[in-house]
Amino acid sequence: MGVIALQRSESLSKDDTTLDPVVYDATVRAEEMLSKRFDYIVTLQPTSPNLSTISLGKALEVTIGSEVDTMLSVVNKPCLSWRREGSSILPNYSNRLNRQLLPDNYVEAGAFIICKRLSLTPKSRIGTFVNVYELSEQEGSDIDTIEEWVLSEALIKRKRIAFRADGDRQLGMGHIYRCLTLAYSLTGHEICFISNKNHPVGVEKLKNSFFTCYEIESDDDTHTLVKQIKPDILVMDVLNTEKNFVMKLKENVERLITFEDMGTGTDVADAVINSLFSNKDNRSHVYTGYKFADLRDEFLLKNPKNFSTKVENVFIMFGGADPANYTKKCYDMICNNIEVFKGIKFNIVAGLAYDSVQSKILDRPDDGVYVFNNSSKVSWFMQQADLAITSQGRSTFELASLAVPSIVMAQNQREKSHGFASLENGFLNLGFGRDITEETLLKTLIWLIDTPQMRSEMREIMLGLDIRKGINRVKQIILGESI
Repeated sequence: MGVIALQRSESLSKDDTTLDPVVYDATVRAEEMLSKRFDYIVTLQPTSPNLSTISLGKALEVTIGSEVDTMLSVVNKPCLSWRREGSSILPNYSNRLNRQLLPDNYVEAGAFIICKRLSLTPKSRIGTFVNVYELSEQEGSDIDTIEEWVLSEALIKRKRIAFRADGDRQLGMGHIYRCLTLAYSLTGHEICFISNKNHPVGVEKLKNSFFTCYEIESDDDTHTLVKQIKPDILVMDVLNTEKNFVMKLKENVERLITFEDMGTGTDVADAVINSLFSNKDNRSHVYTGYKFADLRDEFLLKNPKNFSTKVENVFIMFGGADPANYTKKCYDMICNNIEVFKGIKFNIVAGLAYDSVQSKILDRPDDGVYVFNNSSKVSWFMQQADLAITSQGRSTFELASLAVPSIVMAQNQREKSHGFASLENGFLNLGFGRDITEETLLKTLIWLIDTPQMRSEMREIMLGLDIRKGINRVKQIILGESI
């Protein structure tokens, strides 16, 4: 490859040997071997592995042809520093200011030193006219300790990950919430979102979560944007992708993952994760079943409550949007039979995209009915519950993690096909909710309240599910690590 490797002499291999004589010796020997004299000498050190070729190239462009004798790589670290003079500790500043108001403080990075040949001597590489090339802290990292080694290794493994998801009343908010959960668990990486501006509820949620969110209007915009931002990994949570669409995206990404995808794009995606579907898929890159559920931290940090033979608290939630308005169906069922449920508290949690006021779902504290809109502590409500009523989506994983016996109704035909919410996993599934009458819902709820043995068995099944490690498995799949 045209590389000349030179062994240091013993005299230049002492513990206290500095680099200046080593670089000078190597330069003189290389010039003799090649019968030429160099104009510039560039020193690179292996202890700065995060330096990019782009930064090095730009530094060379600035240096070559200019009056600069030596270009030093630096990191700008303004700080309030002190020095010792004799027995006194004195400040290196005149006024105490916030960091962003302090003057520049250039700390040499080990990344590179570029110097003119005329400035190179056995004792120095610093010429008369010195300039600095500022690097980010990542590129300017210098490994001198074990801790710096660990940090540098993490930075090298850091990926640029883009999530593509939409959310509103009709689509639901599950895709947005899942991607946010994964984004928070991957904060060591560079994260951004891509969302369609025609679904403003989802866009607003992403922006309020303080992630960079690129707005698009069409699938063509997705291709254009991906080509522009060049993510290492693209996570598609948009359902039913098409093969040609995914193949075109893969021209500009190293790895592409899809969620809950039943389209032809699954054939060419690098990995497909369908946790809600329990059916086995013969393709090695498709991962199905509850073991790939991605629970938020708030559920992982809570433990199931002790079992109670008496039902005192019922939790009701139908996702972030509830397009079929099952919240209203449950609310009316409770209010029309309030005498039956004396002594039971109902906590009804409405999602971000659901308008409980328009649906006339209001608190009735005298009857033990409480309505909470877009609550930030869903796990707390679930943990208090002896019984729950919910849809057949991602909330079933959350309830299972806290071992809450649940009645389930599917929002649509696709949700009805989700295999997790079955009696096998501790759920009483009523099927398609639109077909369930208020009377059927009432009788089912009363029966489960009055049958503690059944609730206890449902709870024990949930406690035996290996669901809490799912998010770690999903992260490994996204990053391309073995599971």
